[in-house]
Amino acid sequence: MAPALVRLPAPRLLHLVEVVDPASGQLLDKALVTRFSGPRSYTGEDCVEFHLHGGPSVVRSVLAALGSLPGLRPAEPGEFTRRAFEAGKLDLTEVEGLADLLAAGTQAQHRQALLHATGAVRRRYEGWRARLLTALAAVEAVIDFGEDEGIADEVAAGVLPDMRALRAELAGFLGGGQRGQLVRDGVRVALVGPPNAGKSSLLNALAGRDAAIVSPFPGTTRDVMELELELGGQRVILADCAGIRETEDPVEAEGVRRARATLATAHIVIQLRDAQAVWASDDAAATQAGDLGGDSTPGELSEAQLTLSVWNKADLLAEGQGPRGQGFGMPADLAPRDRGPPSTAPLLISCETGEGLDDLTQLLGRAVEDILAQGGDPEAAALVTRARHAAALSRCVAALERYEGVWAALELAAEELRGATRALGAISGVVDTEEVLDSVFSEFCIGK
Repeated sequence: MAPALVRLPAPRLLHLVEVVDPASGQLLDKALVTRFSGPRSYTGEDCVEFHLHGGPSVVRSVLAALGSLPGLRPAEPGEFTRRAFEAGKLDLTEVEGLADLLAAGTQAQHRQALLHATGAVRRRYEGWRARLLTALAAVEAVIDFGEDEGIADEVAAGVLPDMRALRAELAGFLGGGQRGQLVRDGVRVALVGPPNAGKSSLLNALAGRDAAIVSPFPGTTRDVMELELELGGQRVILADCAGIRETEDPVEAEGVRRARATLATAHIVIQLRDAQAVWASDDAAATQAGDLGGDSTPGELSEAQLTLSVWNKADLLAEGQGPRGQGFGMPADLAPRDRGPPSTAPLLISCETGEGLDDLTQLLGRAVEDILAQGGDPEAAALVTRARHAAALSRCVAALERYEGVWAALELAAEELRGATRALGAISGVVDTEEVLDSVFSEFCIGK
């Protein structure tokens, strides 16, 4: 006897149904189910969505029941989105925008990811690529059909101005594109200084919780501890480093090595010192000159880094003693602009009483703004959010520079324009390699 035909629910509507195990007949959940008929679906294929109650047991039971049906298997990470890409529903910039939107932890990341996920970035790249294709078509038409008619020089000269303008425009975006990667990956801040300066206490104070172990014994912090903050809508990665000093302890020595490595990659360095210890040792001049304490030297700081000099344990200073008595305190403009060693006015704080912490948060926020400003304008940031974007734009600009050197030789000019077109196409996925696709889709969680 032929099996009974099952009437499918109407597509694109929510239906309240009982989800039953096909093997045992056991009720697993009462859920909302939606059917999407291809090509009007996320992947372009026929799809079904189950809106279950979120208990882990419910989800596991339904997944197990689905997995028992012939032809069904769990999706690989990013597989649904990859199918959408392969069906032409999304380009690679939209795919990356969706991944960034799912991972967005700050307002700036959210805004930037939406520009990619909604196709705004794709349209900009498509506009640039269309200009390249127009120029390439004109040059190739002359090569194929027009050389005998004496129009080659005229066409070649007509294409050159727009390609020069495009190369300058792309180079401008490329030069200012570091901001996009900073928004996505975060501005890195390193807390450095001698042992027992209060670095872990400051980390806990800025985090608003006990994230790091604090003790009065030097060398407690053996590894680099990182946590994320949001300052002014921007992602900030704060790293608490081991106290930098010479040590015979191999474990602490490894912590010092990692602290120096973290310092080398930081965009902002907070140099923390014990105010009472500094003043008692008459070492204020060394601190103001950029010394990190212990065995550190000013040479460890890059000229590209912003440095903030902070003295902790203000509560242990006697009235009128130390920096207070010398007029030290909050820098007046709260706007650090110099690179390299800090200014001669350290910020006085107390992690114990909270003195100066609001000022430090404000100062750090300004420093983050300054780093982002150095990374380029927001429009460029939205277009270049990954290293592969920058690499492809660099290849495109280089090809256009070579084109400008050979523009009158039409065959050579056409080859460079083709190279520039391929480079831009790689960003949106018009031209792709399997390695690039694997890298992009590996960022997704299972089920997306």
